Amino acid sequence: MKIVVTGGAGFVGSTLCLQLKAKYPSYEIVAFDNLKRRGSELNLADFQKEEIPFFHGDIRNNEDLSALGNFDVLVEASAEPSVTAGLDSDPTYVINNNLYGSINCFNACLKNKAKLIFLSTSRVYPIDWIENANFSEQETRFSFDENQTTRGISPEGISEELSLEGARSFYGTTKLASELFIQEYAAFYGLKAAVTRFGVIAGPRQMGKTDQGVVTLWMAKHFWNQSLKYIGYGGTGKQVRDILHVDDLVELIDLQIHQIEKFEGKIYNVGGGLENSVSLLEMTKICEKITRNTIAISSEKATRSADLRIFITDNSKIESEIGWKPKKSVETVFQDIYYWIKKNEKQLETILK
Repeated sequence: MKIVVTGGAGFVGSTLCLQLKAKYPSYEIVAFDNLKRRGSELNLADFQKEEIPFFHGDIRNNEDLSALGNFDVLVEASAEPSVTAGLDSDPTYVINNNLYGSINCFNACLKNKAKLIFLSTSRVYPIDWIENANFSEQETRFSFDENQTTRGISPEGISEELSLEGARSFYGTTKLASELFIQEYAAFYGLKAAVTRFGVIAGPRQMGKTDQGVVTLWMAKHFWNQSLKYIGYGGTGKQVRDILHVDDLVELIDLQIHQIEKFEGKIYNVGGGLENSVSLLEMTKICEKITRNTIAISSEKATRSADLRIFITDNSKIESEIGWKPKKSVETVFQDIYYWIKKNEKQLETILK
């Protein structure tokens, strides 16, 4: 089997390539990436060591995709992942990459009669529905209330039943548009596809930034004794996300590659779930415990555009229909990131410090 991973030198893509090759040494795993994201070039040495071919290309360029030759599966993990992309500047790149580039990938799958594994996002859900949900404020976090007036929101989190009417960010809109195109490709061209709306993914190999990769950012700042800031919602640090370990993501994609019929025509929310949710305040405590460092953290009360007070993934549908559920705890995510930084400190300090 030949599997192409677009965005293959990124956090999720590189982890997928390396773990799939380790599990299936007879498979040809190809990493395809434009190396736009800082730090992605560090993964090339690991690819060479594990005999994973790397193709320097861009999904916006059909000729680059054609040069890959025949393949059996394409994992589309190449998105511009920043929620803030295009909000304060020209949105052309995020639209071209996340929508037009993805469509090029769909066409490449048709040409090769290949299966498509599409990594979508929880950010397809509109901001206002989530921000206007009933919530309570506790000592260290915000939580969704039991009593909700909006279908698809509960204390367990956001389910697939939440309305898609409303604004969500250019990032979320391009991913939702791609989902809709996949439905057309499946209906009219017979494309075999698995679509998953992932929440916050974290773990080793992620080059963390404020707008994407906050878990790694939080650990890195504690590791090197640098300052942080609680931004928005009064600057209290009580906003919450659920965290999915990248290893749990790989396990699901492995299942999708080999049993795609279980996923065709369906869309699932996938994340760490309520039991693996954490506020910024709680993240700080975990990082302090692991690193034994206490750093200065300031506050900024104003909330940034497109931010969310709470996002927790309700995994109920995929757990009941597929039997998949996350195995790794949020504490394990932070521990694994810490040991990764410690092991690769010299390489990473110019990027994460």
